[in-house]
Amino acid sequence: MHFKLIVAFVEDEKTDAIMDAARAVGATGCTVINNARGEGIKEQKTFFGLTLSSQRDVLLLLVEAHLSRHILEHIGEVGEFDAKPGTGIAVLIDVEDAVGIMHQATELGEIVEEIL
Repeated sequence: MHFKLIVAFVEDEKTDAIMDAARAVGATGCTVINNARGEGIKEQKTFFGLTLSSQRDVLLLLVEAHLSRHILEHIGEVGEFDAKPGTGIAVLIDVEDAVGIMHQATELGEIVEEIL
């Protein structure tokens, strides 16, 4: 079984909705890293030296390779990444190997067999 890692940088108020959306289309879990910050094309607005930007979360989803593109596209739609600038970004990274996922692999095996 092959896996891919989806790394999504999202607005903190959309974290739960994106996690639910990912689970609905095949993700079996998610790790959330709070309090991330970043900057896009336009520089962040400041007020007396303080940056005015919404808080971001980083979501890490280790997903089965056959399900990865569908999950990526679905969380992009729910997070409105392409519809509204600055709402978030998600990338898909190949995973060469992973340990500690046997319980997930067993459950995913049945789902992937149905797809193939």
